[in-house]
Amino acid sequence: MIDEIELDASERMEKSLTALKGQLSKIRTGRAHPSLLDSIMVPYYGTDTPLKQLANIIAEDSRTLALSVFDKSSIQAVEKAIMQSDLGLNPMSAGAAIRIPMPALTEERRKDLIKVVRSEAEQGRVAIRNIRRDANSDIKELLKEKEISEDESRAGEENIQSITNEFIKKVDQMLADKEKELMEV
Repeated sequence: MIDEIELDASERMEKSLTALKGQLSKIRTGRAHPSLLDSIMVPYYGTDTPLKQLANIIAEDSRTLALSVFDKSSIQAVEKAIMQSDLGLNPMSAGAAIRIPMPALTEERRKDLIKVVRSEAEQGRVAIRNIRRDANSDIKELLKEKEISEDESRAGEENIQSITNEFIKKVDQMLADKEKELMEV
């Protein structure tokens, strides 16, 4: 029973870590990366469609993204969607291809992005702690129902705490890596 609670908590913490990784990948560094455009939706025949379904996106070099749009009639809609996104990008079209140069980050912008990254990491830690709290309350519930002993309860809570510590370390490592990446010139 306690093993099931620990396994569930571990799986949920892993999902929180994956969600944090997704959030951090959206925060742009000086480098061009196709995942920067993952959140952009383009109005295409009356429905909002993810950009990656309308175009092939590649990193041409470390400062430029290149898009080859599948349907030539949607090039203007794609450009408009990129400009209206909150990424601060300015696409340039050349026929069927769209090039997006990545503007260099200023020192002030880097510091702002680091604050955002730290906030995201803290939200990740809070999510992991909430999972720990849920798991511990499940263990206490088992103890209250007399399905486990106090020793088993204490051991289960210690295991949950060690799993939590492990995931918090992973969040801290992700934060450190992203901060280092942001400060690279």
